[in-house]
Amino acid sequence: MVRCLIASALLLGGAPMAHAALSPAEQKIGATVEAGYEPSVGLLEKLVNQNSGSMNLAGVKAVADMLRPEFEALGFAVTWKPMDAAKRAGHLIAVHKGKAGSTKMLLIGHLDTVFEPDSPFQKFVREGDFARGPGVADDKGGVVTMILALKAMQAAGTLKGANIEVVLTGDEEDSGDPVEIARADLVAAGKRADVALDFEGLSQEGGKDMGSIARRSSNNWTLTTTAKSGHSSGIFSAEAGDGAVYELARILVAFRKELPEPNLTFNAGLIGGGQSAEVDKDGVRIAVTGKTNIIPSIAVAKGDFRTLSEAQTRRVRDKMQGIVDREHLNGTSAKIAFDQGYPSMAPTEGNRALLGKLNGINRDLALPEMAALDPLKRGAGDISFVAADTHGLVGLGLASSGDHSPAEKADLSTMKRQAKRAAILMSRLAAEKGRK
Repeated sequence: MVRCLIASALLLGGAPMAHAALSPAEQKIGATVEAGYEPSVGLLEKLVNQNSGSMNLAGVKAVADMLRPEFEALGFAVTWKPMDAAKRAGHLIAVHKGKAGSTKMLLIGHLDTVFEPDSPFQKFVREGDFARGPGVADDKGGVVTMILALKAMQAAGTLKGANIEVVLTGDEEDSGDPVEIARADLVAAGKRADVALDFEGLSQEGGKDMGSIARRSSNNWTLTTTAKSGHSSGIFSAEAGDGAVYELARILVAFRKELPEPNLTFNAGLIGGGQSAEVDKDGVRIAVTGKTNIIPSIAVAKGDFRTLSEAQTRRVRDKMQGIVDREHLNGTSAKIAFDQGYPSMAPTEGNRALLGKLNGINRDLALPEMAALDPLKRGAGDISFVAADTHGLVGLGLASSGDHSPAEKADLSTMKRQAKRAAILMSRLAAEKGRK
């Protein structure tokens, strides 16, 4: 690719630039992003004002319908994949066929938010280069950044030869069950791809943009202990036993003492015990009955654990199972069930190489280098479902604060540099030979 030295304030959103090596097409990308900023904010407002909580199936589909013409105008073949079998709305899949043999790219984002229609947080409110609203950053801001980058590629002529598949899931915030069905299309796309680019939010530390090459898993567990019931005056005796709550406590204390290791966190988020303990169908409430003078016959704890690799996931599960299976307190029994939600995305050499390519673009744009983010500072996400099959990079969306709360606030100005980074990265990848 022919490169030339330029100094263009446009490419940095008004900031001066020095010694940036960009091709004429890449210069065009920068100018197009600048010109497309305000229209993109307008699209973001429209998307945010349409509620698309994960369980608002019609709302998720409405957002997909708003996005369909955006992709079709760029030459993508767009498909809506219903997810009735997983009790969710569905996924928007858009495919752009480019030059045979070139890098196959998978772009990942999501349509849904954590804010259902009964939430009081419903509207887009702009405050200069910041905006508040449900999903304004997570992930409608990321999806709009993706579209702006693709529009810039089209204007520069670099989209024509690019092989790109976009998967926008409709249930990232609350995945459908069974997950094997809910993520089948994404997994299949990952097997086809050479590279996966995730347009969730940009992480920052000390005001500096960070690169994300890893995400930890999210695994759920349910611990149930049972025991003989009786009058509390007999507790701890050979005949009455120790009760279900003490057996639950034994196990949780052992978890805290014996499980800790690097890159692992584990949490008991919901606990209940007594004469009865019934978990609701959504797994977020426990209805408990009991009295202070009755030895509890059942106790339940639900929690999660997060790991950096699948090997770590297996190791932690085995350790937890071993603790549960140890000699139980007198008159008690215990069992644990695991439910893997999101797998891990380990920090592979391929992922590091992708971040290296992005930092080459940062140098050409006279932007600071992006260091790799500590994976403990990033939650689970959809890219992890394809991490075993392709190289990946996370965080090409907007910087924000207060995500998953009514304080969600996006830094709209980050859309400019993120769209430029993404468009130039995809343009350069499209000029390379694919691995598959």
